[in-house]
Order: sequence, then structure tokens, then C-alpha cells
Amino acid sequence: MPRLTAEKKREMIREIQNYFWEERGEEIGEIAAETCFEFIKDRLGPVFYNAAIRDAREIAEQRMQTLEEDLYALEKQL
Repeated sequence: MPRLTAEKKREMIREIQNYFWEERGEEIGEIAAETCFEFIKDRLGPVFYNAAIRDAREIAEQRMQTLEEDLYALEKQL
């Protein structure tokens, strides 16, 4: 997983606090929001990360197939 700057982490923690306030009407403190952040990062983050890697792999495979087809098209007939 990519490393986050301290500022980006604080921003994400504030987003969690805002979510709880706007969606649930609950005010949670910074420690509770950070605990939630760590849970999402450690337990759920890898699921999204792996899905993104699979998507990137699929796109790369499609482009390689297209490149291979283009290279065959450039071959000269003997």
C-alpha cells in the first residue's frame, strides 16, 4: 500500500469524522476516527488495492494483445 503523508492521513480522519456527523448524527473524536481509519486501511484497503491491480493487469494484457496484433500486421510477406 502506498504511504500517506501525515497531512493526508489527518484529512482522511477528518473525512471519517464528517461522515459520522453527516450520515449518523454522531460526533466521534479523533482517536475513534483514527481507529476506524486504521481498520479500513488494514482490513479493507487491500481488497480495493488488489482489485485495482487486477484491473490494471487486465488493461495491460489487452494492450499487449493489441500491440501483438499490430506487430503481426506490420510483418512483410515473404
